[in-house]
Amino acid sequence: MAGSGEQMVRTRARLAALLADASTGALGAAGGRVAGVYLRSSTPGLLRLAVLVGLPGPLFKPWWRLHVGRPFPVADAYRLGVQVVLPNATETVRRYPQFAAGLPFPFGSVHVPVPGGAEPLGVLTVLRPAVAESVDELLDRDLLDRLAEGLGAELLGLADGDPGTVAWDGEPLCVRPPARLPARAAAGRFSWDPATSSVRADDRLHTLLGLRPGEFAGTDAALADAVAPADAHRILAALRDTAAGKRPGAPLTLRSPDGTLRLLDLWAAEDAGAARIGGVVFDPGPAVSADGAADLLPQGVFCLDRLGQIVYANQAASRLAGRDRLLGRELWEAMPWLAGAPYDDHLRGALLSAGPVHFHVRRPAADREDGAGDWLAVSVHPGADLLTFTLVPASRMDAPVEPVSDAHVREEAVASGHSLEPLYRPIALAIALTDAVTARQVSAVVMQELLPAFGGRRLAIYLLQDRHLYLAWETGFPQGFLAPFDGVGMDAHLPGVETLTTGRPLFFESMQQLAAAYPGIPLDADEGARAFLPLIASGRPVGSCILGFEGSRRFSTEECTVLTALAGLIAHAMERAQRYDSEAALARGLQQALLPRRLSAHPRVETAGRYLPGTQGMDVGGDWYDVVEAGDGLALVIGDVQGHGVQAAATMGQLRSAVRAFALGDRPPDEVLSGTNHLLIDLDPGQFASCCYLRLDPATGRARVARAGHPPPLLRSPDGRARVLDIPGGVVLGVDPYARYPVTELLLEPDAILALYTDGLVERPGTDIDDGITALRLALAGAGTATGRRGGRSLSWVADRLTASARQAADRPDDVALLLAARRSAPTHR
Repeated sequence: MAGSGEQMVRTRARLAALLADASTGALGAAGGRVAGVYLRSSTPGLLRLAVLVGLPGPLFKPWWRLHVGRPFPVADAYRLGVQVVLPNATETVRRYPQFAAGLPFPFGSVHVPVPGGAEPLGVLTVLRPAVAESVDELLDRDLLDRLAEGLGAELLGLADGDPGTVAWDGEPLCVRPPARLPARAAAGRFSWDPATSSVRADDRLHTLLGLRPGEFAGTDAALADAVAPADAHRILAALRDTAAGKRPGAPLTLRSPDGTLRLLDLWAAEDAGAARIGGVVFDPGPAVSADGAADLLPQGVFCLDRLGQIVYANQAASRLAGRDRLLGRELWEAMPWLAGAPYDDHLRGALLSAGPVHFHVRRPAADREDGAGDWLAVSVHPGADLLTFTLVPASRMDAPVEPVSDAHVREEAVASGHSLEPLYRPIALAIALTDAVTARQVSAVVMQELLPAFGGRRLAIYLLQDRHLYLAWETGFPQGFLAPFDGVGMDAHLPGVETLTTGRPLFFESMQQLAAAYPGIPLDADEGARAFLPLIASGRPVGSCILGFEGSRRFSTEECTVLTALAGLIAHAMERAQRYDSEAALARGLQQALLPRRLSAHPRVETAGRYLPGTQGMDVGGDWYDVVEAGDGLALVIGDVQGHGVQAAATMGQLRSAVRAFALGDRPPDEVLSGTNHLLIDLDPGQFASCCYLRLDPATGRARVARAGHPPPLLRSPDGRARVLDIPGGVVLGVDPYARYPVTELLLEPDAILALYTDGLVERPGTDIDDGITALRLALAGAGTATGRRGGRSLSWVADRLTASARQAADRPDDVALLLAARRSAPTHR
């Protein structure tokens, strides 16, 4: 087991190095400021951020986890397996409004899938300064692809070739980017034991002092000599004074062996109960004034590296921050009142974009001993490697127009482990809900956007119908637990009912509190908090929403307010979804009524038709097919009205009736399309339609065909070869009253199969329709021998085979229609 554990440690270290190397390499290939790698996790459909370079981890926490189904560029790069490049904020907002709402700063980004087997292992992503669409000199796409491919190969090597074992379930590793300046500011920590004179130094200090492993003797004398040999006596004296309780009033200003400035700060500390002296050595480098000029400035000045560590601070900054030690500490540790929203957004903006950021912050009472007042004006100036902050008492500047949220609320949130970030992100949920049109889609958005933002784990949405609440969506609850509550009446003494009847949200910090308020209510095994929110839109009750949290928690006033407001957004989205469902049901009924229940038959012709509604938008559209008796022959027709919903279905019905009337009169194909074209223009529904019309003589197999903007038919010969028929066509119906539709003649041999179809069967987002037609042609060729119902596979079996993939797809952007016809050498028996 020990050997196995050591192997796991080595593998983990190798994995971390691979991820860090790929991310830092991507920074150069894309001219970026921030890079990272998302990997698959053990949770299906969930990507986790494995490494982050150039940005403090806490600032990116809302994006540590990402569902592959979300409309985010990382998710698209993963699902589609292609690079996603967003040059600037304009393009980001246009293509990914939810992503832009969460990071509303002027930056660009690149997202590259990491290949590995049937689907990517993850995504390499880079955030970079915004550029004009025509300017992309810093972006090396080929190098990014090679980096991603190399990372994928290395990851598979670590996994012994099994992509299923490549997963990341922990927090991201945060890595400093490579320095862009020749001698960037750096800091390292150490601790000193006065009793033994021993020194323990961290890796950063070894690097700062240029010491390789084994070169540092680990004594106070060795430390002093390595930090500043000319000032070694001062360092040793300061250590002794600090141990005696006489800490220096300010960091010591020292000179390194090469003569550059170094600062040393000391403090009393404890380590495992033993008294020790802690210290930090700071080398400002060229990023700040090496002569200490900043120490003389009246305003506070401090510098932050790209992982959030304070690497320089003048005395005024320490005084205004109310802290006597800032060097070497994380910003959120040294100044907790600069943590959380909206300050996280300010810092993200400074780290991702090139412009300065200015804001006001209210300091807690405990940090106002300088007498400068409650407020500080903060300016953040971004640099290649450091952020430079200035602090000025707000009395020297205009007071802020609106105060930020109360400091004690932020302190409570930090202390309880709950971020206030959600309070400033309702716009993300609002934007996401605009794309949700069904109740299921609305519920899915709430699950993906609302639950993670507030740390929730369970969700239930009930909708009101006939004075009863019916369960529309649930996630996270034990299986079957919510079943007894499905269909409860509005007179039930339940919090989900009372929140709707009273219009007031109900918040319970624990299950014990819930049980006390509603004695006898069934409880699940979880001891977490619960929030019951009324869903009311335009003054009309829609339903109720239940949020479940693991563990007890308090709800701040701001959280209660925002959750209530978000419930209003959800209610309006659900109301819209219910209207949609009603219209969709009407459209489906109209569609089914207009499609033929039975196709016209002929003894020597076998036909088969299939129709599948779409799963997005209005579900049903204007696709139709028909077989009509035309004199002594048969007319085969297929068409597609642009758009979806009731209007498209109604227009389809009118066109189908017109085509049938022309076909029954045995009019030539070009006249059928021309007449239908004029009818559609006269009706002026604001829509157009494509159509393919074929008139077949069953006795001879001769066929005459014309098409109006419709995909070309396919023909499978009796020997099994399939081809696309080259048939000239005219423009779609309803556009040009003078359009002409040329007629092409062809021969349908016995046992050949003719396939007419709509674009929903062959067109997919992000792919060329010709690729879809080719795939359908190959599927038709491989459909086997269709020799009628006697001794072979029927045409109906072939139709099912060709639509199988579309039928099984959970996501059909468009509806699908297919019409097959086969001429038999002998009459068929029906």
